[in-house]
Amino acid sequence: MRSSSLLILLLGFVHIAFAADLLGFVQWNDVCPSYEELGAAKILLDAGRYSAGVTRSGNFSIPDVNPGVYVLSVLSHDYTFEQLRVDVSDASSIPEVKSYVFGTPLLSPSAVTLPYPVILSPRSKNSYFKPHESFSLLGMFRNPMMMLMLFTAGMMLAMPYIMKNLDPQSLEEIKNRREMVASIQNSVQGGDLKSGLSALLAVEDKTKASTSGAKAQPNNSGTTIQQRKVGKGGKRR
Repeated sequence: MRSSSLLILLLGFVHIAFAADLLGFVQWNDVCPSYEELGAAKILLDAGRYSAGVTRSGNFSIPDVNPGVYVLSVLSHDYTFEQLRVDVSDASSIPEVKSYVFGTPLLSPSAVTLPYPVILSPRSKNSYFKPHESFSLLGMFRNPMMMLMLFTAGMMLAMPYIMKNLDPQSLEEIKNRREMVASIQNSVQGGDLKSGLSALLAVEDKTKASTSGAKAQPNNSGTTIQQRKVGKGGKRR
């Protein structure tokens, strides 16, 4: 019984001999000028393995930190602090403080050593609320969906005037194209691709025939006019 008690006391003395107190303070700045602005905050080592609160003067002390490598962070609701790497060797040595980037391995420390006691400065204030955007007529017209709707409405209004000013040949081509698209859609929906292809070829032949016929009409009229002129000349003689 006595031997176990002596062993526990001995381990306690060893722990006290090697454990160190980590000291530091929060440096107030324009981002966070006072303790009242900071509110409830905690200084953490390795995400809560060791922790301490911040006093009104900004100081903090984490007692009995065992030798090792730690990541120091600040748990604050309203402010963001940078993280630091802290190397604790023993109680007689000063802890070594270095900058730390989240996600980088601890085996490759920074070459720059920061002063001790640890100095923490608020970097930015957290914003959890986004103000509602006010109504903007220009912003509404910059919306791609709104532009597409306006373009579609404009085309619907302008289509009757465009169709009215087209020549008969162009109207016939548009009609043939509509028939072609309708036949292809019907054949695809019915699962008969062969008839759809046949309808497509038939519409194309029809379009070519109507185009060639329209081109041939001026030539016939031209020859008729020439024949009339020749006939008139013969009579004069």
